Amino acid sequence: MTTRLNRTLAALSAVIVAVAAASALAQTPDAAPQSLREKLSQAIEGASQNRLQIISVVATPLANIFEVELNTGEILYSDISGDYLFAGDMYQTSAEGLLNLSAGKRQLRTLEKIAAVPEEQMIVFSPDQIKASITVFTDVDCTYCRALHRDIDTLMELGIQVRYMAYPRGGEEAESFPKMVSVWCSDDRHKSLTQAKNGQNLPERDCATPILAHYDLGNELGISGTPALILPDGRLIPGYMDTEKLAALLEIK
Repeated sequence: MTTRLNRTLAALSAVIVAVAAASALAQTPDAAPQSLREKLSQAIEGASQNRLQIISVVATPLANIFEVELNTGEILYSDISGDYLFAGDMYQTSAEGLLNLSAGKRQLRTLEKIAAVPEEQMIVFSPDQIKASITVFTDVDCTYCRALHRDIDTLMELGIQVRYMAYPRGGEEAESFPKMVSVWCSDDRHKSLTQAKNGQNLPERDCATPILAHYDLGNELGISGTPALILPDGRLIPGYMDTEKLAALLEIK
């Protein structure tokens, strides 16, 4: 029964998630009472020894219900007393169907966090004419990441810019981590990334890199595997997608 309800909600809300995102962007939510913030901080941050941190507590369209955003990217909801928290998406009814407010907020937060990363920290493959841009969290040893990179010439022909960010699965302990450091420290990152994804050995290099910062950001966005594609509207697409389907999703003909 729950699965059927989830599918129904997804179908009804998918067509207007973009509207939700635009609506959320246009609004400035009211701040929560200080007493609520303090109570939630004690229950969440204090109890977790600051492993969980509250990013924001703001009002929702539902009276006396507040949205609580955590540093993990998770969104919870609290009553005004702070005695009760619940997880899940919040929907608003409309004549067109159900409007997923939570999904819209997640997409906006994703876009904000990605926009804060300088492109100089990424490895960017750009076509002559950019029709759409995707940000891809990648691991050089990942089979499907390699499959996506083999499509890079076709993606360039379609006008799709690919902005790579690092996500070594397992973080600093991953076998791919030193390889990715060598890629990001290379004088020619494009060439080195392609070589690494072809399984070629690279000269060991060491320098300051944004790799672990990228990894932490990926975790905040809810990424747990690679490749993970961030679309221009903030949607997160997990896994490999062939060029034809990706172009259709990006509305590129």
